[in-house]
Amino acid sequence: MAMDERPSLALVRRARKINRILAETYPDAHCELDFANPLELLVATILSAQCTDKRVNMVTPTLFAKYPTVEDYAAADRAEMEEIIKSTGFFRAKTNSIIGMAQAVCDRYKGVVPHRLKDLVTLPGVGRKTANVVLGNAFGVPGLTVDTHFQRLVRRFGWTDETDPVKIEHIVAELLPRKEWTMFSHRVIWHGRRMCHARRPACGVCPLAALCPAYGTGPTAEKEASKLVRPGPFS
Repeated sequence: MAMDERPSLALVRRARKINRILAETYPDAHCELDFANPLELLVATILSAQCTDKRVNMVTPTLFAKYPTVEDYAAADRAEMEEIIKSTGFFRAKTNSIIGMAQAVCDRYKGVVPHRLKDLVTLPGVGRKTANVVLGNAFGVPGLTVDTHFQRLVRRFGWTDETDPVKIEHIVAELLPRKEWTMFSHRVIWHGRRMCHARRPACGVCPLAALCPAYGTGPTAEKEASKLVRPGPFS
């Protein structure tokens, strides 16, 4: 489906059935970044770019303890922050984003992380994916988190051939009820991390096998496929 097309009733029904099956398969699906408030989630999500959630969660306790407020981040010593987050990769760019984000929140939003998409995406280091993570998980505002797992799976489901994350977001939004967007994102990401891998998906044990046009991309024999299933937590 292209962004400017209306989805067929059959596609909508199949998408909603896939969502129901994923809900049954991953009843505990949730954001795997550790956080206690919107600021912590925003920082953790910035750090998660090109890095596993597991690694971010190893770094953030020290980071959150040293910088408990947005003002602390805004006034942070760059070298000290870089040292704390170094293991997450791209630490100089991430430090720039975190300090810049915090300064913008202080200057424009009186030190309070905004809860609207249009405001969040104006902050340094914050794109639609990061904004939707924060909105959905810290503010309860439904949003679709179009990460690499999400993109791969919705293409495998046959929902779209698009590669642009914003276009994919709008297409999927047409297929599912708005109230399901945040949880659907978690379920898809969990499925992508645990079973529907990029190179060798575990097709033979996938609960979506009967609904997936990409069935057969990976091993279809149950014994072989079961060896590919990974427990969490993940990247």
